[in-house]
Amino acid sequence: MTEREPFRMQIKVRLYELDPLGHLNHAVYHSYAEVARLEAFERAARGSKALEEQKIAAVLLASNISYRREIRRGETVEVTCDVKFGTGKTFQMEQQIVKLDGTLSAELLVTVGLMDLERRKLVDDPRGRFERAGFDLKLLSTSE
Repeated sequence: MTEREPFRMQIKVRLYELDPLGHLNHAVYHSYAEVARLEAFERAARGSKALEEQKIAAVLLASNISYRREIRRGETVEVTCDVKFGTGKTFQMEQQIVKLDGTLSAELLVTVGLMDLERRKLVDDPRGRFERAGFDLKLLSTSE
């Protein structure tokens, strides 16, 4: 049995994303991670609008990043997302930003929850909510 790969997408570095040192601005790493998270959720939804109709959306609660290698102008990176569901109202997502040559540039560990947008409170059982909404959990998590 082969191990499944996490969700991944490519992003090309643009000139305006660089800092005065000529490498990717620290805040842009977080933006790349956010773009990949949103894309992963959208693809996993497979067109389902169930969470949106229930006025429930993913919300970022914490983000921790470790920078490993600089990213420079014109490079393309892959950003990965791998959800680790547990118990409770939150879940973890492990993310990596990797150059196309395989060099690890950054690792992120983020905490996410699903928020009821009317009550402004986190909902219980995010994994179950995704599943009942028709999301492809195998796209979100290599543990599924």
